[in-house]
Amino acid sequence: MKVLLHICCAPCAAYPVEYLKKKGVEVTGFWYNPNIHPYLEYRKRLHEVRRLSRIMDFPLVERDIYNLVPYLRAIINRPKNANRCDVCYHFRLTQAARYTAEANFDAFTTTLLYSKYQRHESIKRIGEELAEKFGTKFFYADFREGWSRGLKLSRKFKLYRQQYCGCIISELERFYKNADLVLEHFEWKPRRKKSVETKQ
Repeated sequence: MKVLLHICCAPCAAYPVEYLKKKGVEVTGFWYNPNIHPYLEYRKRLHEVRRLSRIMDFPLVERDIYNLVPYLRAIINRPKNANRCDVCYHFRLTQAARYTAEANFDAFTTTLLYSKYQRHESIKRIGEELAEKFGTKFFYADFREGWSRGLKLSRKFKLYRQQYCGCIISELERFYKNADLVLEHFEWKPRRKKSVETKQ
């Protein structure tokens, strides 16, 4: 069985990749996450996903399109009663479902199902709805059961572990109340060009 695994970040991918491989599934990673802010954070996470694909030996499809403006527009203009995170899931998983159908994978799934902090039932529902829309299947597994194992793997591989989900709003929610504590020992040290002694 060939499964496309949408990957939100490397630490959340380690256990799902291990789980799927043990099940005999042929795993291909899929990167599409224009929600991640700022851009350097986006690049850090993509770098680590690339590194994990080499460590755990699975192919990676990169939809490296930083559609930040369309993403933010979808979040800001969402229906009044729509949950912000659900809109984000739908925005990203739409690309995964579309590619699954186009590339003839048997199914797709997502590492979002690993996190204890995500809206698990919403992810499952949205995945199944998109699978029906694109004429494919959503491979559901409760990857949260491997939470501890995933932490061990991320430490073993020395993966970069981010401190917030990804979007600018989640960053605000993470640091708004404790920014002063986080920056308590911050000291700006500007780079200076090394002085070059001129020969007399």
